[in-house]
This record gives sequence, structure tokens and C-alpha cells, in this order.
Amino acid sequence: MRTRTTLLDGGVHSALRAVGAAAKRGLGDAGLAELVQIRASQLNHCAYCLDMHLGIAREQGVSERQLDLLAAWEEAGEVFDGRVRAALALTEAVTVLTEGFVPDAVWEEATRHFDADALAHLLALIAAINSWNRLMVTRRIPAGGTAW
Repeated sequence: MRTRTTLLDGGVHSALRAVGAAAKRGLGDAGLAELVQIRASQLNHCAYCLDMHLGIAREQGVSERQLDLLAAWEEAGEVFDGRVRAALALTEAVTVLTEGFVPDAVWEEATRHFDADALAHLLALIAAINSWNRLMVTRRIPAGGTAW
């Protein structure tokens, strides 16, 4: 088997960072942004992104209880409010696309909690973290890895 590349073009790296940063700023909720990125990274089995975003989430004040229960958010009751639950449901639907599209019910629930601008930024954030996850998992960059 050929060795997997650890290289990532500098322009691609900069562009993806810019998309993620713009999406986070536009969303305006740093804690929610981290929960979304962690949940997508859990689904994609991306140790690198999990390691990074769990640390950032703690710095942003996301509770340990939320971090501990994120993988089972649907069963976690009041730990996650309706807005966070809508964002996590959208994150899962976009990340997995099991039926080839985001279900209308998931989209409608998201529109109840986010205006058009915030929803556009949330969707961009989900797309960005999924891109990062795929780049890191495909290249098998480990948690704490520094190779690009």
C-alpha cells in the first residue's frame, strides 16, 4: 500500500479556514459552532477534529455535561435546548445524507430556530467541518497531528 499524503495545499488550507471562520462569525454563537463541529466529527470518526474542537469548546465555556452527552443528544433531554437540538439534527442530516437529501422536517425545525442569515452560516459551518473531516480522515491525520 502506498503511503498516504499528509500534504495539504496552502491555498486549500487557507480557503477552508476562511470559510469556517466566516461561518462561525456569522452564526454568532461560538459554543453552538463547536457543538456542531464536534458532532459532525463524531459521525465522521475524525480524531484530529474531535481533539481540536473539544478543546476549543471547553475554552468557549461549553459544559462538560453537554460534551459528555453530545453523542446521545436526542436522548439527553433538557441538556440541549431546542435551538441546539435543531442545529444538531441539521448537522446529522447534512453529514450523513442517508436518504440523499436533508429531510423537510429537519429543515423546517431549523428554520424555527434560525433566521435565514444564521441558517446560511450554520449550513456553511457544517459543510466546512465535513470538508475538514474528510481531508483529515482520508489522510489518517491523528489527534494532535501536525503534518499538513
